[in-house]
Amino acid sequence: MQVSRILLCAALILIAAPGSLLAQNDKEALEALYWARQKEAMSRFTQADVDFMTGMIGHHAQALIMSRLAPTNDASASVQVLAARIINAQNDEIALMQSWLRDREQVVPQVHIEGLQLTIEGGGHHAHHMPGMLTQVQLEELAAARGQVFDRLFLTYMIQHHAGAVTMVEDLFAVDGAAQDEAAYKLASSIHVDQITEIARMQEMLDSLAQ
Repeated sequence: MQVSRILLCAALILIAAPGSLLAQNDKEALEALYWARQKEAMSRFTQADVDFMTGMIGHHAQALIMSRLAPTNDASASVQVLAARIINAQNDEIALMQSWLRDREQVVPQVHIEGLQLTIEGGGHHAHHMPGMLTQVQLEELAAARGQVFDRLFLTYMIQHHAGAVTMVEDLFAVDGAAQDEAAYKLASSIHVDQITEIARMQEMLDSLAQ
């Protein structure tokens, strides 16, 4: 992948070079090569990559439901800051995954949230069956909690939820030929690192509540 990036960068530099360096037809040939390489790179994905993106969109969407409860359920300032950070990150990653699927002409799941209800249109993925997902009973328990009880439940359930996302990434990487697409690899790796980091941070916050 590194060699391909170098070749593409070189092609772009030559395309932009003055006429004295390259004849017009040479520029056109290099530009065609560049776009051919781009198309080839976009085609390097597997069904496992598509399933991962589709599933993770639903997985992230449930984290939005959980995090949106923090301001109205008397969460502590630190938990509200964490929840806001999660909302921003998950929204951005949902948009990236939808764009990844759209660019590869795959079905793009659309997220609809109403209260505790999550509806995913398109993709045919059953979000609630994925690792770490909360049951409806758990969501309702979280929604009914207030103050420190909410903080404890939120941290406990979000650790569970994040651990599920980590499992999903590791399952993707375990599939032969999967995550060879550069964008898919970068996004999955970023999710893996971010979720592990936040799990450690949330465990510290949870431990402090017990003291």
